[in-house]
Amino acid sequence: MTISPFTVSRLPEIIFGSGSIRQLASRLRSFGPHILIITGQRSFIDTPAWPTLQAELNTVGITWTWRSVQGEPTPHWVDETVRELHNQNVKAVVGIGGGSPLDAAKAVAGLLPSGHSVMDYLEGVGQGLTYDGPELPFIAVPTTAGTGSEATKNAVLSVQGTEGFKKSFRADALVAQIAIVDPDLLHACPKFLLAANGMDAFTQLLESYVSIKANPFTDALAWSGLEAFVRGFWSAYETELGQPDSGFTDLAYAALQSGITLAQVGLGSVHGLASPLGAFFPIPHGVVCGTLVAEATRVNISALHERHPDSPALTKYAHVGRLLAGNMTLDDKAAQESLVEILSDWTARLGMPTLDSFGYRADDAGRVISNARGGSMKTNPLVLTDEELAHILKARTAQY
Repeated sequence: MTISPFTVSRLPEIIFGSGSIRQLASRLRSFGPHILIITGQRSFIDTPAWPTLQAELNTVGITWTWRSVQGEPTPHWVDETVRELHNQNVKAVVGIGGGSPLDAAKAVAGLLPSGHSVMDYLEGVGQGLTYDGPELPFIAVPTTAGTGSEATKNAVLSVQGTEGFKKSFRADALVAQIAIVDPDLLHACPKFLLAANGMDAFTQLLESYVSIKANPFTDALAWSGLEAFVRGFWSAYETELGQPDSGFTDLAYAALQSGITLAQVGLGSVHGLASPLGAFFPIPHGVVCGTLVAEATRVNISALHERHPDSPALTKYAHVGRLLAGNMTLDDKAAQESLVEILSDWTARLGMPTLDSFGYRADDAGRVISNARGGSMKTNPLVLTDEELAHILKARTAQY
């Protein structure tokens, strides 16, 4: 097999493993005496790990300012935080939590030295300026297994409502210097978050695996992530809240790989639709992924058979189908059908809500589709028609 040229974008130093958060305080000593910590509302600070971290920071002589972000970060929240702390001599920014606090911390780290507004750089809705720093060191500590933000260069910011948007502040300089991925932090993750974030990670792995930009490097990472997800997700999901399980390690690994691969080769139709759906309606990102991935996969496979039967994505979908079914003897067509059936079963088993649960209606389809052809849709295995995208939305709307 000939390996075509490819590029690997910047990655953080990755510290992975049980108990690895205990290295955070000592690693922060090299950045300076005062740091900013950004968390979610409760995902980390309500656990024993928060007072333990504070004690460790005191021991090594680090002082800190703490801020929390509720829900998905907005440009206004980022700008207010930057204005407030611009002259506070912050030397590094630590994001601890799910994708929202990590993205918020990533954006703040990029803007604190200059004091600029994030709207100067936000894709599609900002001033369109090129970001060239300076940035503060950013350290990412995920407490959920979903977005993979610890390995990406984009901070996703949202404004929700009729005129809302969900756009990225994106630059290579925003990649975390250090990502500390401690599976033990997942033990306190509520089931509904574990389900939504897990399906986000799975969708990112699947979409990057079949991306038109995929290469042998990312395929190897995506496949190892998919194998880990299949081993660990249901075991972790079915474990009693707060209890350890080896599945959390597999799940944390899968989410990390999903972040690495999406950062290198992009995503697909699920994430293309997720952007406007999350902007116009109060639908959590992981829920969008969990509720759309089966139908989007079905539509992709059908369209590829019809218009691009020689696409390598069809072979890859079959590989994943055999993996999920645990049956390596299935032929490609049976494996593709099995993949869709298993994903549909997961959607039902996890109780993923339909789109209309969040206020989506049939006449919203045109507005969603017209705003769905951004970056993620461009790396889908093929260009889907408006009618095919409308079918995905309709299939996951209970009232129609």
